[in-house]
Amino acid sequence: MTAITGNPVPRVDGDSVWIRSFHRADRAPITLVCFPHAGGSASFYFALSRALSPAVEVLAVQYPGRQDRRNEPVVEDLGLLADKVYRALSGWTGRRFAFFGHSMGASVAFEVARRMEQAGGPVPELFFASARRSPSLPTDSRVRLMDDAGIVAELKRLSGTAAALFADPELMAAAIPALRGDYTAIESYIAEPTATLDCPVHVFIGDVDPLTALDQAEAWRGHAAGAFDLSVFPGGHFYLETWPAQVVEEIRERIRVTTGGI
Repeated sequence: MTAITGNPVPRVDGDSVWIRSFHRADRAPITLVCFPHAGGSASFYFALSRALSPAVEVLAVQYPGRQDRRNEPVVEDLGLLADKVYRALSGWTGRRFAFFGHSMGASVAFEVARRMEQAGGPVPELFFASARRSPSLPTDSRVRLMDDAGIVAELKRLSGTAAALFADPELMAAAIPALRGDYTAIESYIAEPTATLDCPVHVFIGDVDPLTALDQAEAWRGHAAGAFDLSVFPGGHFYLETWPAQVVEEIRERIRVTTGGI
């Protein structure tokens, strides 16, 4: 295993409203920026940050409308959301980046990465898309149009929200606006079929995911100008919710190959 060395470019921490850091890793050779799912928050990635630190610095995006940003309006347009995250990330300088997005987060990450490439600045060297169909595939999902009970039923079907949330009417009522707003963003989004990323693209899915079929995940290949592969793990849409060792090790190994050793 090679030694971890600091980056030659001075590192600067930027916007801490949009971008959260749970564990300092100042000498990490690469920074993994993580994008949450619909209704999700930055804290979803706390355990991954703890598992990878200090070899990998993990930053997590905090969308408006949840947790400490619950009084801010939810961004219901995915392109606009990507614009805002892109601007927030521009302040985190002196880093080599990799991106990881789960479900809706994969599409947000894809759009942020495209903006970075188009701007000609630092770009992700590695891209992980988890539990998400290709961004150019249309969806027939209409969760945004459901009543509150319908949204709760959909979450239960996906098994992605803590049971305590369903048991507490106040918590559930507080979460619904963010969920509906996020579903509005993702259900009205579709990428151009020709849009690609230059970095390697790795797609992760659960083998019994009710939302993402194998061929839909495989279709990410069309958005990879370079290397592409796909890994299948046991579980459903939230196969990684407890961050199984198998998933963490796969992420660590992909990053090791990219950085030349961590």
